[in-house]
Amino acid sequence: MARYGQEHKDATRRRIIGAAGRRFKRDGIDGSGIATLMADAGLTNGAFYAHFRSKDDLIASVIDEELRLQAAWVDALAPGRAGVEQLVRAYLSPEHRDRPDAGCPSAALLDEIGRSDVLTQEAYTAGARTLLEQIAARLTPEDPAVAQGRALSLFTMIIGTLQVSRAVADRELSDQLLVQGLGNALGLLGEEQHTPPAGPYRTAPTQQEIR
Repeated sequence: MARYGQEHKDATRRRIIGAAGRRFKRDGIDGSGIATLMADAGLTNGAFYAHFRSKDDLIASVIDEELRLQAAWVDALAPGRAGVEQLVRAYLSPEHRDRPDAGCPSAALLDEIGRSDVLTQEAYTAGARTLLEQIAARLTPEDPAVAQGRALSLFTMIIGTLQVSRAVADRELSDQLLVQGLGNALGLLGEEQHTPPAGPYRTAPTQQEIR
């Protein structure tokens, strides 16, 4: 019987990570068992340990990959403050609010990441630092300290706003939270911008984008 090569093994690992990322963001880490995660990936439970030492190992890998994809999305935005506005408008949108499975891992999973093991927290720390550096590089580059402070404020503001907008049961209030949060975030940028939207905010690929 022919053995699968490393390329196939790597592709299968990526498939598990992608499926787990979507499931974690939709149902939570604690609410997603290995059997469900492997079924999402179209694989049997027995295949899990060929790719991961434990569920904690998978969680850390998922967080690392989710934030890598998020950083790639941010990197492709317009340069300077225009790109930050694109980020904010896409992030604080009804579409992003309504599709946690395809969106930001921070807004969906922060509370559980905080209770996860050190490897997951280290993966999140590294990814969050990269995102903060990307935002800061577009804001007041001539004054790194000011840029870093604004990036920290913006990062926490948009994540918190999205989390609250998802938590309330009143759709009108949820919409108001997004609108107000967008205004607050744009005000933090310090000037009015009129850039085109960046398109849907998502880290998970659509079926057409899956290679």
